[in-house]
Amino acid sequence: MLTVRELNDKEEMLEYLHVLNDLYPSLTLEDYSKELDVMLPHNYGQVAVFEDDECLGISGFWVGNKLWCGKYLELDNIVVLEAHRSKGVGKLIFDFLSRKAQELNCTMMSLDSYTYNFKAHKFFYNEGFAPRGFHFINILKEENIR
Repeated sequence: MLTVRELNDKEEMLEYLHVLNDLYPSLTLEDYSKELDVMLPHNYGQVAVFEDDECLGISGFWVGNKLWCGKYLELDNIVVLEAHRSKGVGKLIFDFLSRKAQELNCTMMSLDSYTYNFKAHKFFYNEGFAPRGFHFINILKEENIR
């Protein structure tokens, strides 16, 4: 049986680095720890899907406010282990975070996706997401991009 729950603290998040390494193989424990130290004080959290004690997928999320929409929840780094894709893990994450966003009285949910990730785009459309603009970036330190 699959269950979804929030990861409660930095130590628990660090336990599941191997899941994030599926998407970011170069992410080290030291770098992950440093990134969490910066992110956690700024309304960052994580949810994970488990089958018994095995973590199958993780998504980070941010809760913030913007002038144009008010309070929002942004999904970040949605990672499902390759062996468990197309088994409903992503849907469980999205449903859990949708309920959380509603409980927090968010106006909307958002996410970013690489332009070439067509399989994920289809999933996002099916979950009610649609592109509303462009996310422009100017990379200043190429060596820091994972």
